[in-house]
Amino acid sequence: MSNLRIFAVNRKKISSLHYFNNMCSSKIRASLKRVKLHVLLGRNYSSLPGLIGNDIKSLHSIISPPIAKIRNIGIMAHIDAGKTTTTERILYYSGYTRSLGDVDDGDTVTDFMAQERERGITIQSAAVTFDWKGYRINLIDTPGHVDFTLEVERCLRVLDGAVAVFDASAGVEVKNIAKVKAQTLTVWRQADKHKVPRICFLNKMDKTGASFNYAVESIREKLKAKPLLLQLPIGEGKAFKGVVDVVGKEKLLWNPNSDDGKDFERKPLLETRDPKLLKETTEARNALIEQVADLDDEFADLVLGEFSENFDLLPAEKLQTAIHRVTLAQTAVPVLCGSALKNKGVQPLLDAVTLYLPSPEERNCEFLQWYKGDLCALAFKVLHDKQRGPLVFMRIYSGMLKPQTAIHNINGNCTERISRLLLPFADQHIEIPLLTAGNIALTVGLKHTATGDTVVSSESSALAASRRARREGAKKQKGNSEAERLLLAGVEIPEPVFFCTIEPPSMAKQPDLDHALKCLQREDPSLKVKLDPDSGQTILCGMGELHIEIIHDRIKREYGLETYLGPLQVAYREAILNSVHATDTLDRTLGDKRHLVTVELEAKPMETSSLLPVIEYAASVSGDLSQASREAFENGVHSACLQGPLLGSPVQDLAVTLHSLVIHPGTSTTMISACVSRCLQKVWKCPNPFCCNCDCGFHCIHFISLPSKG
Repeated sequence: MSNLRIFAVNRKKISSLHYFNNMCSSKIRASLKRVKLHVLLGRNYSSLPGLIGNDIKSLHSIISPPIAKIRNIGIMAHIDAGKTTTTERILYYSGYTRSLGDVDDGDTVTDFMAQERERGITIQSAAVTFDWKGYRINLIDTPGHVDFTLEVERCLRVLDGAVAVFDASAGVEVKNIAKVKAQTLTVWRQADKHKVPRICFLNKMDKTGASFNYAVESIREKLKAKPLLLQLPIGEGKAFKGVVDVVGKEKLLWNPNSDDGKDFERKPLLETRDPKLLKETTEARNALIEQVADLDDEFADLVLGEFSENFDLLPAEKLQTAIHRVTLAQTAVPVLCGSALKNKGVQPLLDAVTLYLPSPEERNCEFLQWYKGDLCALAFKVLHDKQRGPLVFMRIYSGMLKPQTAIHNINGNCTERISRLLLPFADQHIEIPLLTAGNIALTVGLKHTATGDTVVSSESSALAASRRARREGAKKQKGNSEAERLLLAGVEIPEPVFFCTIEPPSMAKQPDLDHALKCLQREDPSLKVKLDPDSGQTILCGMGELHIEIIHDRIKREYGLETYLGPLQVAYREAILNSVHATDTLDRTLGDKRHLVTVELEAKPMETSSLLPVIEYAASVSGDLSQASREAFENGVHSACLQGPLLGSPVQDLAVTLHSLVIHPGTSTTMISACVSRCLQKVWKCPNPFCCNCDCGFHCIHFISLPSKG
């Protein structure tokens, strides 16, 4: 009895001390906020032994589920739509954080970089792993700023589904800012390119001016998508207090006295209590059933057969299954609503992720049959850790990964060894013994693997898979080796938009700067570094002003180098607006040898964007040209496109067609290239390019100058 009494007293003392520490911490935090200082608050994300009252889940407790129970999803949106806040609520409700983080306070889980917490924006994508009702969810929070569009691109490449977050007060176009609107369309098109099924979450329903109908209509009009309304809001703006589940005809009301949003009640809609809301929900459900029936033949047969007389008798499970098929086919997008900041609507969003977004086995990956269960993975992101070195994010498509095993990099044609295998949770990682197909892993020990590399168990495994693919009638490409046939589609790296010079504080620090830039380039392939051949200066090329500013700050903080940046310049490109025919003749005698060539070509703008000129040959010349003459012509075109007429910037979006090429015997290929280049340069330097009255001998051509596309 005395022992129990001593334990109780000690526990009381510990609790009092814990309360005192929390009170002091709150006062210090409040005072620091008043003086507007940024404090990076430490967060514990997984359970630690010995903590009193600990009810936080541990990442070790996640049992590797079957592949059907895995969801690889991303949170994507434009700036300030609430991606990180939504992610923070998801982690809290799934039981992996103790408190609700806030972007303004700088204590969110996925925004762990100093630059992210100071600016209140997401700069690099962060992966977290958690479970929800028996499902393992690998979630990636992506940036919303256009300067970091590569982060979205390389994450969507490996994800099976995505949650698109919108500001309900503005829909697709936020505050009529064209740049933000463009970024919304950009991330949506990126998801279209990688054929990623989506769920739309209309966030900020509590915000003044929020309009559910307007936001839905903007999705339909601006994104050309078919929204499926799975929820209706109960109130808008300050009156928002819950949502209606259209599929189950239930209302979800959050407790107004609850600070964290965990307490909410689910009630069926009844004629006696909510006649108006029930009528509205019934109409919305009938419309939803008709929409899904139009898009899914199997569901249409079910509806017309058994439930044609009364849609109310249709079970919710049948409707959910049909919505799942429609979402996977990407013929429509489910729409949900809520307010992440006010802790409303996030739990139903998680339920929708497990119900409607696909598992890895539901994604069409034809190449997996060739590996017969052997390892096949794609490296999609690299981070540098001061203690552990490069950390490589892997999406496992088949087989399994284990630590202390060798893997073969098909792109780099090299073999490396994985020393450790980690489960990602933002900036904290948990070591694990193995990871199976369908998951996202973090590997340690790979020195040469880069973004977009395909990794297999061995070189012989890749060759065996290639032989299987060839036997089973896979499409062949001439000139490709057997290993190259099985390269997974990598990540498309956009061209830089801005550039400036970067210099170390002294020449002695130049090697340190080169090392820092090399590491940062491996992390961020959209960052380009080159050496100016004339001045010998190092040129830093990035996707925008903010991108270069962040890189400069990281060099200072992470590598301890005070570097100096030159004036920022835009990497312009030039493009033609009209088509033009041109002819030129070059006649030179060098020594006792005459070089004579006449070229006739057509230059015209392209409908699709292309950095390199597209070269075509007219039917009259395609069969007569030798390989050497073709190469000389193409070299001349590429040489002319290096400098445009307005700013001397490269010319893009150009198609050049060769109509005639007359070559005197003995003419060198260098002279052919020079004639083609001069012919295009004459087109560029038309004496009066903005009218058609000049005597230049050919039709005039108009040019525009535009920033390089990112």
